[in-house]
Amino acid sequence: MKIICVGRNYPAHIEELENQRPKEPVLFIKPDTSILQKKQAFYLPHFTQEAHYEVEVMVKIDRIGKHIAPNFASKYYSQIGLGIDFTARSLQSELKAKGLPWEKAKAFDGSALVGEWFSKTQFSDINALSFRLDKNGTTVQQGNTAQMLWKINELIAYCSQFFTLKIGDLIFTGTPAGVGPVAEGDHLVGFLENREAFSLKVK
Repeated sequence: MKIICVGRNYPAHIEELENQRPKEPVLFIKPDTSILQKKQAFYLPHFTQEAHYEVEVMVKIDRIGKHIAPNFASKYYSQIGLGIDFTARSLQSELKAKGLPWEKAKAFDGSALVGEWFSKTQFSDINALSFRLDKNGTTVQQGNTAQMLWKINELIAYCSQFFTLKIGDLIFTGTPAGVGPVAEGDHLVGFLENREAFSLKVK
């Protein structure tokens, strides 16, 4: 099982981090060891001065596929969820400045929170899903899949050009603007179309 993450898929987030707008989806991988176990807190990593939350809509692949056409991509998943791509931001900045890969900042143990899964049939339009992240009772990040540069089915088709998609693989589809730091004692709650998808403590 692998986790394919999409970077720079929301224009406002690209602007807030002062990145260049990509011509194609930016992809990186998290290993299965990055998944935060159910009911476990997120422990601040010791190797970074600042860890950031990035809330993202996820899909779970339930068919094996390669070179999937965009118009058939919807057949390869039946569930949609919400998660967090935790990022060791200060470490990532150091790595980017040196032109080095991001894995240490993006793929460390516990860096992928996977929330509850919902049948996609519960939603009228997957290309217009609203979602948000609350920190200590205040909304700090919110977005809508309508804001994506590349929609979910386009991302599945694109990813399948490079990686064989297997049953159980996850795709994190990118984060909107509003990313920020977490601190010890924070309580994070995520909502997908007003359905609570996860609740998490930071330690």
